[in-house]
Amino acid sequence: MLEISDLATSYGKIEALRGVTLSARSGTVTCLLGPNGAGKSTLMLTLAGILKPLRGSIKFEGEELVGCEPAKIVERGMALVPENRLVFPGLTVRENLLAGAYRRRDMAGIRSDVDAMFVRFPRLKERVEQLAGTLSGGEQQMLAVARALMSRPRLLLMDEPSVGLAPLVVAEIFSIIEQLHREGVSLFVVEQNAHMALKVAQHFYLMEQGRVSFSGSPGEMADDTVIQRAYLGQQRAEPGLPTSP
Repeated sequence: MLEISDLATSYGKIEALRGVTLSARSGTVTCLLGPNGAGKSTLMLTLAGILKPLRGSIKFEGEELVGCEPAKIVERGMALVPENRLVFPGLTVRENLLAGAYRRRDMAGIRSDVDAMFVRFPRLKERVEQLAGTLSGGEQQMLAVARALMSRPRLLLMDEPSVGLAPLVVAEIFSIIEQLHREGVSLFVVEQNAHMALKVAQHFYLMEQGRVSFSGSPGEMADDTVIQRAYLGQQRAEPGLPTSP
């Protein structure tokens, strides 16, 4: 579904992505782990067309995306839930949802999808005319997800969906990820919460210093001692998961 090959992106003279190659299969949740500064958010912004790569290829369902504007990438079926939510704070909940459908012209379908988002996220319905900037962090994350879903993506990119949220809200966000997966939405998720990611993802990548250093299944990720020390060590392991030495 998504094929990334030898992708390099820089900020001035600083090369943030150094030949990244990875893929995400249709119908799966793919998770990218890595420490701060590894290049994860740079990768997501490059996939969304916000940053332009120096070299490499991004193919989505066989079509090259390098050189496409962000709006065209959304039209092709890929939408980003950005890090730190980034809702439009001065717009209401409803207006944020409509902004997510700005490239669509099927008004009846848009109205139907807004209603569907209020069913999926009841708290957003309760705050439909409230300014997004006044919502709690968890509510803003739900709104950011709902806004992205308004474009009807076949692949949803999520950049650090749990960052800065309380544990109960994190559990709710990952429950939403599981539900979307069951409904047939493919997801590519950047995350630092390895424990929660192990519960939802079918394939993992680890990025360090702008390069992919690990690729494997949840079992391989949990069994790899390097990954354990980096992400599962110094934390209490979930039941059933091995602890780091």
